[in-house]
Amino acid sequence: MLVQKYKDMLSGKSVIRELSEFATARGQEIGYENVFDYSLGNPSVPVPREFTDEMIHMLTQMGTNELHGYSPSLGITGVREAVATSLEKRFGLPYRKEHIFMAVGAAGALAHAFRLVTEPGDEILTFAPYFPEYGPYVNLTGAVLKVVPPDTESFQIHFAKFEEMLTEKVMAVLINTPNNPSGVVYSAETLERMADLLRKKSAEYGHTIYLISDEPYREIVFQGVDAPCVSAFYDDTIMCYSFSKSLSIPGERIGYVAVNPACRDAEDMVYMCGQISRGIGHNCPPSIIQLAVAKVLDKTADLSVYETNMNLLYHEMTELGFTCVKPGGTFYIFPRALEEDAKEFCRKALQYDLILVPGDTFGAPGYFRMAYCIDTEKVERSLEALRRFVKEIYR
Repeated sequence: MLVQKYKDMLSGKSVIRELSEFATARGQEIGYENVFDYSLGNPSVPVPREFTDEMIHMLTQMGTNELHGYSPSLGITGVREAVATSLEKRFGLPYRKEHIFMAVGAAGALAHAFRLVTEPGDEILTFAPYFPEYGPYVNLTGAVLKVVPPDTESFQIHFAKFEEMLTEKVMAVLINTPNNPSGVVYSAETLERMADLLRKKSAEYGHTIYLISDEPYREIVFQGVDAPCVSAFYDDTIMCYSFSKSLSIPGERIGYVAVNPACRDAEDMVYMCGQISRGIGHNCPPSIIQLAVAKVLDKTADLSVYETNMNLLYHEMTELGFTCVKPGGTFYIFPRALEEDAKEFCRKALQYDLILVPGDTFGAPGYFRMAYCIDTEKVERSLEALRRFVKEIYR
């Protein structure tokens, strides 16, 4: 007999994926270049040349077993050492390989982090707007995801609601900064205030409340924006990172867990990740990709196109009368829709071949997300469609 909970999920298909599939089908009718597809957060800029060169070098100069054999369960030792050295140099925290676990992307890192610190029935808090896959990621472990309502003025943290929901059942708090979908970067003031509250409540409840920091957009930060290191604010932080966005290699599925060296039982936690892998089969990331990223830890793709696209869209949206918090990073913008029902707003936008994602999916009804990881030329052409949409439907 099939497991009912997974069967039930078939009726809850990702709205983002459905819109992306609609865009693909529409593109077959009118040419995809004429579909302004802002649905899917798929990095669009080329991979750094250094990464490609390293791959070519390894494939032509190194042996089959080293490149294609199984990785150790915690990750290749030299790769873990390189990641730790890079983190120490960048953030000033004394990371060592014992604090690093190589994972299959940020999703794989999160899968381990949740199981490290929760038992079935425990709660994890996150903040709206949030990445919708957090729901199944957490709930299918047996833990329960609870969502703190958004502070729509700034998309920082709604602290009154946060403190109200931070009960004794909460074992971890999950944050994402720079944030998908808002593009907002949590400020040092926000992080310090959050850390103070976590320390206070941990002491009050007699158990550690861990902070799980999901950081796939860490390198996409715009000019003049300060993006503080989350782990520097709170000792009991578990960093979950992916190279998908920084290097434009989402399909390679590589990232890591980095446990703050000051975290209680930090080294045990990394070894525990190896044991967790045995239970979920989410183990031994590809050796060749581990080796390649270790050689380019100080490199990124040319991420400047995302800021160019953001500025074009932010200017146009505000000119058209949209309420919008200016993104500080990522490749998302999250304006308020021009009617209360964002789903209906996004449905109407389809008539203009504008593929927008309603904010209900992200825990923020009334808003919509645009993933502007597309060519700047296409962003520019989409502005006229956006103007016609607003003029003809809302004015």
